[in-house]
Amino acid sequence: MANFVLVHGAWHGAWCWRHVTEALIRAGHRAHAVTLTGLGDRAHLMSASITLETHIADVIGAIEAEEMADVVLAVHSYAGMLGTAVADRLTQRLSHLVYVDAVVPKPGESWSSTHASATRETRLAAAAASPRP
Repeated sequence: MANFVLVHGAWHGAWCWRHVTEALIRAGHRAHAVTLTGLGDRAHLMSASITLETHIADVIGAIEAEEMADVVLAVHSYAGMLGTAVADRLTQRLSHLVYVDAVVPKPGESWSSTHASATRETRLAAAAASPRP
């Protein structure tokens, strides 16, 4: 039996792992999918105060609340940034870190630093135009 913690990308929620968690549980494993603050079913918590640290704390909090050790942490897309930080902070609690089509940051990189400049500019403009809660 293994302990799995699954973390979605930037525009999802824990729901996107539903079929994976069901299959893992049927196979006898523990599986917990995290929804990050401000996203998915937690979209009502969206605020300008949410940072990368907020999402790192979400993942660490889930691992601690579920009292998991020897965790297989699977991260998708944007969550690669989180997985890297969580692995650095919870080294003794993780057995594996799995990047699923995820960002694997190099020191000093941000999630968007490897995106095309036009993509970054479009996202910044969209964020500036969005109403703030």
